[in-house]
This record gives sequence, structure tokens and C-alpha cells, in this order.
Amino acid sequence: RKNTKRVPSFRKLLRTSQIKLDNKLKNKQYKQKSAAKKYRKEQKKLREAVRDAISRKPFPLEECKKKQVARKWEEKEEEDALPLDMMDEDDIKLMEDLAQKASFLTRDLSSNEPVHVKKRKHESVIEKYEKVPRRLQTEPEKELIHLLPIKDKSGIIPQAVEKPVLNDEEEDTEDMEEAEDFNEEPLPVLTPEEMADQRRQKLQERKMHIAALASAILSEPDSNIKKLKELRAMLMEQDPNVAVIVRKLVMVSLMEIFKDIAPSYKIRPLTEAEKATKVKKETQKLREFEEGLVSQYKFYLENLEQTIKDWKQRKLKKSNVISLKAYKGLAEVAVKCLCELLVALPHFNFHNNIIVLIVPLMNDPSKMISELCVEAVKKLFKQDKLGYASLGVVKVISGLVRGRNYDVKPEVLKVFLHLRIKEVELQKDSEDIAPKKKFMTYKEKRKNLSRMQRKWKKAEEKLERELLEAEASESKEKKLKLHTETLNIVFVTYFRILKKAQKSPLLPAVLEGLAKFAHLINVEFFDDLLIVLHSLIASGDLSYRESLHCVLSAFHILSGQGDVLNIDPMKFYTHLYKTLFSLHAGGTNEDIGIVLQCLDVMFAKRRKQVSQQRALAFLKRLSILALHVLPNSSVGILATNRVFMQTFPRMDLLLDNESQGSGVYLPELDEPEHCNAQNTALWELHLLQRHYHPTVQKFASHLIAGAPTEGSGALPLDLSQRSATELFETYCMKGMTFNPPVASVTPRRKDTFLQRDSFVDEELNKQLQLHISQTVAHKSLDFAKHLKESSLA
Repeated sequence: RKNTKRVPSFRKLLRTSQIKLDNKLKNKQYKQKSAAKKYRKEQKKLREAVRDAISRKPFPLEECKKKQVARKWEEKEEEDALPLDMMDEDDIKLMEDLAQKASFLTRDLSSNEPVHVKKRKHESVIEKYEKVPRRLQTEPEKELIHLLPIKDKSGIIPQAVEKPVLNDEEEDTEDMEEAEDFNEEPLPVLTPEEMADQRRQKLQERKMHIAALASAILSEPDSNIKKLKELRAMLMEQDPNVAVIVRKLVMVSLMEIFKDIAPSYKIRPLTEAEKATKVKKETQKLREFEEGLVSQYKFYLENLEQTIKDWKQRKLKKSNVISLKAYKGLAEVAVKCLCELLVALPHFNFHNNIIVLIVPLMNDPSKMISELCVEAVKKLFKQDKLGYASLGVVKVISGLVRGRNYDVKPEVLKVFLHLRIKEVELQKDSEDIAPKKKFMTYKEKRKNLSRMQRKWKKAEEKLERELLEAEASESKEKKLKLHTETLNIVFVTYFRILKKAQKSPLLPAVLEGLAKFAHLINVEFFDDLLIVLHSLIASGDLSYRESLHCVLSAFHILSGQGDVLNIDPMKFYTHLYKTLFSLHAGGTNEDIGIVLQCLDVMFAKRRKQVSQQRALAFLKRLSILALHVLPNSSVGILATNRVFMQTFPRMDLLLDNESQGSGVYLPELDEPEHCNAQNTALWELHLLQRHYHPTVQKFASHLIAGAPTEGSGALPLDLSQRSATELFETYCMKGMTFNPPVASVTPRRKDTFLQRDSFVDEELNKQLQLHISQTVAHKSLDFAKHLKESSLA
């Protein structure tokens, strides 16, 4: 039959790629080979069938009888030839029995006859040949496993591997032989000391091998990059005695190697055109090094990821030699390595993959792993100057919080407080938003410049562009753009929690974050955000610390871009004034720091919007509060009072005993504008002058003198030049020992007035109790005076 398939035309061949034509040729050759192979198999089977038929052909019956008669005659001759006269009957019988049992010793090996021929006298010849085993094909056919082809410069090279086929009988015999050998030569039993010594020796060998490979790679990374694969293969150590320690050592060693040899730029894959072009030997060597480094780094990260997944899923592989309990230690080391690489190589390849691995582990039930990941993210935020890595982490955290339905640890959101964002792109006029022109357009050059001037201008612009590329520095506009995008994602996360999860444990972290970044929020959200913050305070569901963060957030908003808004924050002043006496006065007085920040934003930065009456009321209430708190809190509060007296006019009214105007001071009233604070005096300063802490005494004497900046009543420079928050943190009682003026020191008792970590002597206790009794007496006198004046009115 004539082949109807048309030969492709020349135009069609031109349109067809060379690879496609090569593939067609290869397919045609494969078909021809398979057809020839099939034909050979059929011929082989035919030859075996013919050979089998020939072997089954029976002999004539007469020839078989002749052979039997001849054999009997020979046996009779042999019996006659034996010297039976010399043997007893018992010996002859014994010999006959032995001959029957060991016939294989006495038979004629040259004959093809079966051993027990006498028992088979009555068997037919056909049955005898039917029982002869047939010669079948013992060698199994070799099957081929076709692999993916390899593409080379010469073309596509097919790959195939022979599939081994083992007989069950051979495997059984081999197993039997191994079992017999094992039974014959039992292994020597080692004592625990010998086992420990053997393990120590193996471990030392592995350590030396790891050190040799690592030093070779670090000495010449370009030429020894292939040894990374050998070192990485040791992550699959199979010796159960040293597997855990060796894998941990290899993980840490590879991490340090990658930190040292990784370049300060991201390696991109080469294009087809770049691979086809001829380059210098040095360039080709560099390309091979970069390609090997990226591939080995990728495989290493995959190994770390798989280790963590196996531990999380409590899954062991069949061929694994490590117990499930040891997997936790391996996973912790893998997490440490990932955290180090996250911080050390933010510019290198696969950094986003590391972020995706680390961020979910911040919410891990294991406290150690979650703290490791949180600390790593904090370090990354602190050292990230450009903003690329911070943006990637913030995106993943936002997705994690939303995906877990806001059911994450507060520490996950608190890492936002460590972002290095101080300014963002704000809404400006259209003139400011429009980009400035750096280079002249072609029309402007054509219109304003001559031909020679255009030529010079073109060369000058080209040089400027090359200089900008050589600097390789990020422009300020790009940095602001990244920071703006990062902060937008942070605020979206905060606003979602404020809207949908107000009773979530994440709310304190959200309020703290808003307090830090509130001055960077867009003006459009100010009204809604202040309403939400006030409703949260009014609901009464917040703790004292959370309500302080709400107040701080509100005033950060109003002190930044909110200056242009006509918003009265009086309700926030009232709330802070009302809750000042709710502060914890014991050892857990960290809330004082937030109060000092609130006062700084509410009064020092908004002094033009604050009335004198309000400032007097806060000054009086803060002086009362200074009597009840610890020394570091008293120092911070008195430093704030000093700022009040220096910032607002006529604060010295409270240093005079004479009343100013009508009305009586109402200390229990929660409205600072209507409590008549101008009609009282700062008698608390006289008590604080006799305080046991020397710094409190200095501040009290300074305020009684009217807080002068010069003269005998002025403060020393180390106190006057610090803010209230800095002084509060400096004189914190945690970890600080107080040296009393008395030489005799007695141990602390259970009924001691101050429960601290340091020792307090009896004389100091007496001074403290005297100080408290005087405070109570003065307060009772002040309250009696107030009752008397109110009754007269």
C-alpha cells in the first residue's frame, strides 16, 4: 500500500524548530528499536519451543529393555566376583543395608539412569519422561525504566535504568545463608564503657570530617563549592549512635558557611541568551559558583523545613534512625539556623521563604521556639534600613492574624513596635506630589539648545545616570514609599482588631501600637479613631494600662497632624485626672511610665491649648500621688511638676497659703476645671523634703524654691537635663540596692514595711513609718479644714 503521508514542505521545515525535528527523529528511532527488540524476543521463544520438543522425544522400548538386561548381568558378575567366603552373614547384611541407604556412593556416576531404578520397574516410559523437569527460562527479562532526558549542546540524550528482577528462591537462599553465617559467628558483646568509647571515636571522626570540609569551602569557595553537597549529605547520617549530634553540627556548620560565603547581592538565574553566549573563564567560573551556591542553599533550607515539619506532624520515616523525642532538639536547632539566616542574609535569595517559615512559628505553643522567632524578627526590624525585609514580614504577619481569626499571641503584634518608621508620605498639594524634572525633554533641547549644546547635554546626562547607578543607594522617595506601604498594612491590622475583636487579648498590643504610630495616621481616619478610643474607655472593659494607652494614642493623634482639627479632647483629660489615684503604688508600678508620657504629650506639647485651671488641678493631684508611690515614681512625678511650674505662668500660687478667689478646693471632684485648685497649697512638698530617698528630697526643695533654673535652689545638671521618663527608668528599684546611712544592717523580716530585694535597717523603717504617719495626719487636718469651710459656706 502506498504511503499517503505527505512530506513536509521546505517552508514548513523552516517554521519548525530544530528541537522539534530532533524529537521526531528520536521517536522514529525508538520505534524502530522497539520493533527489532520485539522480533528478537519472538525468535528466541520459537527456538526455545523447538529445543523443548526435541528433549521430550521418547526412546524406543526395546533399547530400554536391552540396557536393563545388560545391567543385571553385570551385577551378577560382580556378585560372583566378591569373596563372600571371607565374610560373615551379619557383615553381608550390614553392607546391603548401607548400600540401600547410601546408594549415591555406590552408583555408577557415568550412567544417566535414576538412583532408585528398582522401585520404578512398573512405571511406564512415558510417565518417566513426563516427570523430567522442563528447562524453562531462568533469567528474567530486564525491564527498562525511562527517565527524563538530558538536554546538552549536542541535543537531547535519552536516559534509562535497568529495573532489577530478583527470584524469590534466590532471596530466600541468600537470607538462609546470611542467617547461618550469623549463627555460626555471633557478634561480640560490648560493655557500656566500650560502647561509649566507640561512640566517642565515631563522633570525633565525624567532627574532623565536618571541620575539614568546612575549612576547605571557606578557604576557596569558588573551586570547592561541590564539597557543600558532600557536607549537606551528612544531614542524613544513618548511624544511630551519633546521628542526632552529627546532624545538629552539620546544620550549624552549613549556616555559618552560608553566612560567610554568600555575596552581598541577590543571584538571579541566567537567561537562555546569556547561557548561549561565550564568556571568559573567570566569568564562567563565577557563574558556576553562583549556580552551585544557590542550589545548595535551596536544598539546605528545604532540609531545615522538612525537619521542622516532621517534628510538628510527629511523623517518622521508616528508614529513619532518630527517635521521635530527639526530633524536638533537631527542630530547635533548625529554627535557630533559620532565625540566624533571617537576620544575617536579608539581601540574599529565598529570604521571603524564610519569612514564611519563621512568622507562623512566632505563634508556636513551644515558648522557646516562639521567643526565638520573635527576637529574630525584632532584630530584623531594628537593622532594616531600607524597608524591603520589614515589608515582607509585616505582610505575612497580617495574613497570619487574619487567617487565624485574631487568635494569636500578643507578642506577634508587639513586634510592630520595633519597626524603624519615623516618617511616611503624607497627603500634599498637587505641586508637591508632581515629580520634579531632572532631565530636559527632546523638544526642549531642540527648542533651546544648539546642535553642539545638545550633544554635550546628552553626554552629561549619560554620565549623571552612570554615577547614580554606581552609588547604588536607595533614594529617599523609594524609602518613604516602602515605609508608607508597611505602615498602611500595620494600621489595617490594627483597625480590623478594633472593629471586630475588641475583647481579644490583642487589644493592649493594638493600643500600644496606635500610641506609637498615631502621629503617622492619615487625617481622614482621625474622627472615627477618636470616637472608637473614647467608646473603649467609656465601656469600662479595659484595664488601667489599656485605658492609658487609649489616652496616649488620642493625644499622639492630636499633637501631630491633628493640630489643624477642631477637636476638644477634654474627656481624655478628665479620664486621666479621674484615674490617677488608681495607679498601683507597689513594686509593679510600670504604669507610671505611661502616665508620664501622657502628661508630656497633654501639657508640654499642647501648652497653648491648656488652661491654667487645668494645669493647677493636675499639679496638685500629682503632688498628692507622689506621697504614695515608690521613689523612682516620685522622682518622675516631681520632674513633671517642675516642667509644669516652668511652662505655665502663675503656678507659684500653690506655694502660698492665702486663697485666690472664691470657692473651696474639692479634692474628690473628677472635673479638673471645677475643683478650685487655686485655693489650696502644695503642703506635700514639705513632707517630701523629709523623704528617705535623697533625690526626692532634692526635687522637693527645688520645687519649694519655685523651680529656679539658676542659683542655690537649682538642680544639678545630671537631674535638670533629663526628662521625667528617663529619671523614672534610672531610679527604678528593680536590681538596685539602697545603701542606708546607718552602719548596722539587719536581715529583712516578714513584717517589714517595704518588701524589697535589698536589706532595710530598723532605723530606716522607723523613718518610713514616721513619714507615713505625718502624711496621714496632714491629710486628716486638710480634710477637717475643708469640712469646716464647707459648713461655714
